[in-house]
Amino acid sequence: MFLKITDLAAATGVDEKTVLDWIRHKGLPAHKQDDRYQVNRVDLLEWATNHSVTIPPDIFVASDENPDRPLVSEALLQGGIFFDLPGDTPEAALREVVSRLKLPPHLDPEFLLQTLLAREALGSTAFGNGIAIPHVRNPIVGQTEESAISLCFLRNPIDFDAIDGQPVTILFTMVTPNVKAHLHLLAKLAFLLHDSDFQALLHCPGSEAEIMKAVRALEETIIRR
Repeated sequence: MFLKITDLAAATGVDEKTVLDWIRHKGLPAHKQDDRYQVNRVDLLEWATNHSVTIPPDIFVASDENPDRPLVSEALLQGGIFFDLPGDTPEAALREVVSRLKLPPHLDPEFLLQTLLAREALGSTAFGNGIAIPHVRNPIVGQTEESAISLCFLRNPIDFDAIDGQPVTILFTMVTPNVKAHLHLLAKLAFLLHDSDFQALLHCPGSEAEIMKAVRALEETIIRR
């Protein structure tokens, strides 16, 4: 689960001094072992998402995993795309999101909502440019069988304390069954969102069919390259 500074630098295409600057001056969580920094992959992904730093999804893939699973498009089909959600605060918007998720009977929607809000209290999940990715800090293991991502377009812009100061109008909310799926999907989704054409489509917004087509195309041309 931990990455060395040399491995992180090589994977992201920057030098080791840049990674050390992320740790010392930009808040990237790291642990010292034998006087050398190591970065937890979950902490890295959270930090990179919040700071709009592109991290290749393969860095979160263990050697015994199939890097093509799970797919964002499959999770999005499971979670659904919703337009014109009401709400004027993060809590109100997330309550509307949770009410639309296809949750198993034993997963309490109020518990999920409070877990998402607790994660927001730790630090904004805003990605930037009006987009946020609400998700639990650690997956709710065993309480859901399938990964789901819901894409919700908000009726009103809402302040999510984004690092770029922009209010949020687009929410990608994730629910995953295990840590591997959590890492896969959050990394792949963040990677997709660095595509300017895809972001432009979301801000139109495009139709459900157009969005799904764009996601599948990006998965083919970027993630599987």
